[in-house]
Amino acid sequence: MPTTEAQDKQYIARTMELAAKVYGRTSPNPLVGAVIVKDGQVVGEGYHHLAGDKHAEILALEEAGEAARGATLYCNLEPCCTSGRTGACTEVIIPAGISRVVVSMRDPNPENNQGLKRLEEAGIEVTLGVGAVDATRLNAPYIKRVTRGLPYTIVKMAMSLDGKIATNTGDSMYITGEESRHKVHQLRNEADAVMVGIGTVLADNPQLNVRIDTADIRHPQKIIVDSKARVPTRCRTITKDPRTIVAVAAKASPTRLQALREVGAHVEIIEGSPVRVDVRELMKRLSELGIVNLLIEGGGGLAASLFEAGLVDEVVTFVAPMIVGGSKAPGPVGGCGIRSLTEAHLLSEVTWEQIGSDMMVRGRVVNGDQSLPGITISE
Repeated sequence: MPTTEAQDKQYIARTMELAAKVYGRTSPNPLVGAVIVKDGQVVGEGYHHLAGDKHAEILALEEAGEAARGATLYCNLEPCCTSGRTGACTEVIIPAGISRVVVSMRDPNPENNQGLKRLEEAGIEVTLGVGAVDATRLNAPYIKRVTRGLPYTIVKMAMSLDGKIATNTGDSMYITGEESRHKVHQLRNEADAVMVGIGTVLADNPQLNVRIDTADIRHPQKIIVDSKARVPTRCRTITKDPRTIVAVAAKASPTRLQALREVGAHVEIIEGSPVRVDVRELMKRLSELGIVNLLIEGGGGLAASLFEAGLVDEVVTFVAPMIVGGSKAPGPVGGCGIRSLTEAHLLSEVTWEQIGSDMMVRGRVVNGDQSLPGITISE
């Protein structure tokens, strides 16, 4: 019995529901779910759990068994046709007897985007584009990395109602409430890495780990952007995780770099500017290191440099119901700022959610020119 357009959308939505169960866990691979339907009944489901594990299609086929013959396979991303660590999915789908494959989008990775062609050559009916918009949103981090060689970057900000992240004396503990801080730990738990500038380290000495009550905890890679290698070797970011990446400029003190290496820190010398870290070159390097989802937690100079370079994809802002005041009290984004409101960084797909007594505003950045030259960090 052929399925209707509405049923195709329903089953594709289920693939994305399955894929999202492990958001932030499959890097550098995409989030993929698969559903096999025969005679109006779901006979197999699966989703990719971790890089190196079986792909969603294979897990769904294993669950379906012989029921897969003559069935329809739904998947939010094109099945792979290359033999990596787990083999080509197409070469399992074809002998399983699947008669139709419904896919949301092609794989943007040129090494993997011949899967649908291979299935069609084998006589399998292919339907492409069902749920494409939602599938693109789901795998935006993966798409950005394979098409542009950059991580998907979320800037987290926490501020008072009048836009302050600290008082004019530097006191910032705590502007937002406990519920908001818990939400931040959830964001960290979904990220491959969390990044701060040296100013945040010197002012707050953060740990940047995940502290929530759940069995599924993965502490993100820590990154400190520190052009002059001023970070103390005994700061909690490093002592809690010696693998911490310290990104420095080419002319950073060799003595300081040696001290950081001796305590286990991973020093990355970022070329492009001799005295300040070039954030575009830094992002390219992080992508090479396998970082797909990147969370930025401070400070104002780092955020400004990322916005100026067109490198921010999403913003999550927690606004506390308090007024701080003070003309010298800092805001979440520093730098020189824009000259005209026509140059403002706009957000789309904006959502609002009350978190305890705070308000969380989240949206995707509408970027302009994505080919801007390298921008150096302001500290």
